[in-house]
Amino acid sequence: MENQTSKVRVSPDDQGNVIRVSKNNPEYGCIRLEQPRVVFNTQGWVNNKKVSALIHGKVEDLQSLAFTAETELPGKIVVREQTAAFNSKDPDRDLKIAGETGVVCCRYGEPIYRKSFYVTNEEESDIFIAHTNTEDIKDANGSSKGEISQSELNDIMSKSDKKKSKAQEEAEVTMEDVKEEIVEEPKEEVVEMQDETFEL
Repeated sequence: MENQTSKVRVSPDDQGNVIRVSKNNPEYGCIRLEQPRVVFNTQGWVNNKKVSALIHGKVEDLQSLAFTAETELPGKIVVREQTAAFNSKDPDRDLKIAGETGVVCCRYGEPIYRKSFYVTNEEESDIFIAHTNTEDIKDANGSSKGEISQSELNDIMSKSDKKKSKAQEEAEVTMEDVKEEIVEEPKEEVVEMQDETFEL
């Protein structure tokens, strides 16, 4: 099923700064964007969540955008999954991890990579890859029954929301050393996978 989207908004840090300056190279930084989304999967489950993406650049270029904490942007944030690393210098950076298990989601033995992007074309859609290592994930969760009750799902969603809120409070820009004008991106949100039928 298609998802419903809201406005994309600038997400300042705890001090109210719109631009998050790299600790490794103060010439570079990023702006964090967020978008609340309601996603319905093909099994009829609904998931309310916030997705985020980063806009990277030189600090002076980011300043020229004149974004404020109240800035709303056209477009949307899309999630892209693929079996090739987004960052060849740090291929472990954007691995899709199944919740708190530490298990990397794979498709026929190949790791799946997941990253969020801000796009102005509202016709673009998420690209998801179904993982095939379900048994590994179930084993790591201590469950091989493959089904989840509504109360278990509610508990998981509640823990996920609390974890995301805490992670957002503690979020800081941690960028790799910048060579020339290439900026390495910090990790995006952790993927909370509960079972193979639950689409994020």
